[in-house]
Amino acid sequence: MATAHEHEQVHADAVHTKESNGTSAFDPANGGTTRERKPYDYGGNPLAHWRTHEDHRLAPFGGDFQPGLYAPSKRDFANPAPLGLSAFALTTFVLSLINVGTRGIPHPNIVVALAFAYGGLVQLLAGMWEMAVGNTFGATALSSYGGFWLSFAIVLTPGGFGIVSALENPETGGSAAVFLNSFGLYLMGWFIFTFILLICTLRSTVAFFSLFFTLDIAFLLLGIGYLTHDGSKVNTPVIKAGGYFGLFAAFLAWYNALAGIADNSNSFFVIPVAHFPWSEKGRERRAKVDNDAARADAGHIA
Repeated sequence: MATAHEHEQVHADAVHTKESNGTSAFDPANGGTTRERKPYDYGGNPLAHWRTHEDHRLAPFGGDFQPGLYAPSKRDFANPAPLGLSAFALTTFVLSLINVGTRGIPHPNIVVALAFAYGGLVQLLAGMWEMAVGNTFGATALSSYGGFWLSFAIVLTPGGFGIVSALENPETGGSAAVFLNSFGLYLMGWFIFTFILLICTLRSTVAFFSLFFTLDIAFLLLGIGYLTHDGSKVNTPVIKAGGYFGLFAAFLAWYNALAGIADNSNSFFVIPVAHFPWSEKGRERRAKVDNDAARADAGHIA
């Protein structure tokens, strides 16, 4: 049998436990029973009970606005990558045709409309949706190239923002060479950024890597074409070479977009994208067909 001291210790522990959680307390005046206590008032702080049951939280302080407290709710999004790739492809296609001298079009003014609406705005939206589905690379790439086309349109809007005329204004120390050098440096910056993205495609697919490789070469050649000017005009042969690589990039972007759109709901065939042998998919396929034993036998026979 428990002693009186032990009964007192159990009673004290019970009082401490119930009072510490702020829900009940021992009431000696009521025959030693417990009485309910109101929850503590935290001054209206909605995060005070963030470790309590999920239903107790306020909706505005859920997973989206307070990352780390709760997992964000599951959402069903379509794949935004084909939209962004298509927006990039069409705008790049038209500009590259002009760069290679198609139909003798001297100025890329028609691209300004595409750069604002499709390559710029639509691709930027696709990048934001990539962020919503948790694709960091897709969000970075599509949003950045959406920004590229918007900035490209801002620079080349005829009579709109006056950037070209300001750089070429001799009264402020400008000239045609100043604009060409400035635009060449602008393109070289995008070459560096694209090279960074290119590194991150080495474990993806051959089609995706080829897109960023040709695009990177296009930016490099276009930047060189502007920087190696003769004082008033760009280096036309280098610009044309950059235009051809831009065309390759445009068709590869469309190809990757098609690979992302075509599935068993709308197509009778799957678009091949050729996985690198060191990629995750490539390693899986090698594991299914292991030719090591066959090679060993062939070497032994030889």
